[in-house]
Amino acid sequence: MNAPGPGPFFPPDEAVESAAAEWLVRQDRGFTPAQQDEFLSWLAASPAHRESFERHRRLWRDCDALAQWRPGHSAEPNPDLLARLPRPRRWRWVAPVGLAAAAAVAVFLWRTPAPETPAGEQVLAFEAAGYRQETLPDGSVLDLNRGAHAVVQFSPHERRVLLVQGEAQFTVAKNPARPFVVRAGGVDVRAIGTAFNVKLAGPSLEVLVTEGTVHVERRAAAPAANSAASAVMPAPAVLAALTAGHRTVIAVASESGATEVSATVRTVSAEEIAQVLDWKPRLLDFEAVPLADVVATFNRLNRTQLAVGDPSLAGLPIVASIRSDNVEGFARLLEATMGMRAERTAAGTIVLHRAR
Repeated sequence: MNAPGPGPFFPPDEAVESAAAEWLVRQDRGFTPAQQDEFLSWLAASPAHRESFERHRRLWRDCDALAQWRPGHSAEPNPDLLARLPRPRRWRWVAPVGLAAAAAVAVFLWRTPAPETPAGEQVLAFEAAGYRQETLPDGSVLDLNRGAHAVVQFSPHERRVLLVQGEAQFTVAKNPARPFVVRAGGVDVRAIGTAFNVKLAGPSLEVLVTEGTVHVERRAAAPAANSAASAVMPAPAVLAALTAGHRTVIAVASESGATEVSATVRTVSAEEIAQVLDWKPRLLDFEAVPLADVVATFNRLNRTQLAVGDPSLAGLPIVASIRSDNVEGFARLLEATMGMRAERTAAGTIVLHRAR
């Protein structure tokens, strides 16, 4: 048997471009620890690697910004709400040079075993110690903010989520036969196929819609057991109908259900939507931003804290693109490419020093 011939020949620059594109695709899917180590080694091996990766990263960022918040321009949700965007395998173009890297960071989540339920029902309980994304049995996506607690109960006729505390975003798989209902503080947020954010904070409930339409309803109190109409459940009162770009904040019901609830709907800008969803991991782009400011941004968004141990590093300009939840990856990037040393303290803080 003849030995296989040599593979296709790539000029050095084209081979680097191809590798950079592959790394960007892996970055988007999420690195394993081994891939993260391999990527950082590849990035540090040559300035040409960093330049090529930055070119690819910039175009990726520009394209990704178009669908970042899944905006809707009509009351009907997009049919491809949950479709994955195709990822190109290789790109070539010219752009400014910089430095970029990203990696996936796992966070801890308690997954409570489901109690016994009637036939055909599914129950899952989630309590997030950090940001977490879960794909539900129907294909809907649940994003939980740190400290959120949610119970998912699906039946053949309805998909229900009880938001016990905290904040969550829901990207709902469209199914008119099985409405998707989020219950929080005496209020139901009802959707068919859409994307929206719900935040339960003390006496108030905030709902923001980024795609499609939802109805915010107040659940009526159940009739007394001795009432002649006890077999009939009162219809819920619709407080508001929200479409993409609408936000409302309402008071939650008291234990007695006597609280008067009203909802004021207002339109919010793309900038306000970004602020509300600031807790979700995203790609952070730093263009010559002082290290001290970069550290402050990471510290605001994460439990793991960074500190600048050498004051002379505070003003060092950082040009990078990295996931907002990847504190460890950012520290390792600085070690691999910026001549720094990251010290991990017993309290979990990562202190940045000049490498000696």
